[in-house]
Amino acid sequence: MNFLRLYAVRRACQAFACFKLSSTLPRRLAGFMGKASNAATVLMSGGIDSTACVHLLCSRGIDVDGLFIDHGQAAAQQEAKAVSALAAHLGIVVRRAGLSGSVPIGPGEIPGRNAFLIFTALLLNGGRSGLLGLGLHAGTPYYDCSGAFVTAIGQLVAEQTDGKVSVVAPFLTWPKQDVYDYFVSAGLPINATYSCEAGTDPICGLCSSCRDRNILGC
Repeated sequence: MNFLRLYAVRRACQAFACFKLSSTLPRRLAGFMGKASNAATVLMSGGIDSTACVHLLCSRGIDVDGLFIDHGQAAAQQEAKAVSALAAHLGIVVRRAGLSGSVPIGPGEIPGRNAFLIFTALLLNGGRSGLLGLGLHAGTPYYDCSGAFVTAIGQLVAEQTDGKVSVVAPFLTWPKQDVYDYFVSAGLPINATYSCEAGTDPICGLCSSCRDRNILGC
């Protein structure tokens, strides 16, 4: 009985959080909407954040495609499976690219990772105008997940493309919990996602991605 009561309370709190989030969405996305476009490529990893980013852009009437890049990360195989399942659910096309000859990369911060992903997407898009989307959120201590990084890399991309391409991170100021609440409110399949930097099955439970999911209860 106690378990059922706790479950009911948790579901009620989650429903309230989703309602609160939806009511503040226009205000929280005001800055992002200034960069609206007809097309976007989202760098997908198979996790909650990039999937929510795809859904958000699609919900704004933007033609979205995904890009998954195997850059030697330990979780590449598991991430690729998750991206395929999520793309099918979202109804988008996902392209794949791989870095050959790379040294296997394990858990933790990977300096230069997001800059590499952005410029790889820019190269593969062949100068096509539109948005390059990242599922970044507040609270991550790495530089390439910060507002300063998004501003800097965005300026470089804009200069390289005469302003035809913009880098966007709609959830940059959102805590992870809010991104998760958006994901749930959108009816996206949490069981289809994968987020473990060790790339193991079952997940390691120790890396920062696993700890984040444990805090969220997913």
